[in-house]
Amino acid sequence: MIAVLGLIAGVVVGLLVRPEVPAVVEPYLPIAVVAALDAVFGGLRAMLDGIFVDKVFVVSFLSNVVVAALIVFLGDKLGVGAQLSTGVVVVLGIRIFSNAAAIRRHVFRA
Repeated sequence: MIAVLGLIAGVVVGLLVRPEVPAVVEPYLPIAVVAALDAVFGGLRAMLDGIFVDKVFVVSFLSNVVVAALIVFLGDKLGVGAQLSTGVVVVLGIRIFSNAAAIRRHVFRA
């Protein structure tokens, strides 16, 4: 329940303050969000399976975001940023949908 309240408070503060994302960070933000969603869905699946460990979740969350951002950064430096961004989104998207399917099977027993 504390996490839900924290999420709601964060969204409200974000809407009221309207922070601006620096132009340097803009290309990496969508990839970081997708990487974070992958960790969240993986954590939810682990929780439903009864194998959730908070330290593993935090490390997974942070490492997913950092590795995805580094891949896109490297792609930008090599001149293939769009292609590597697409690759990261596809890989993480597959993981998100596989975790969502496992969550659905667990919740609906189907």
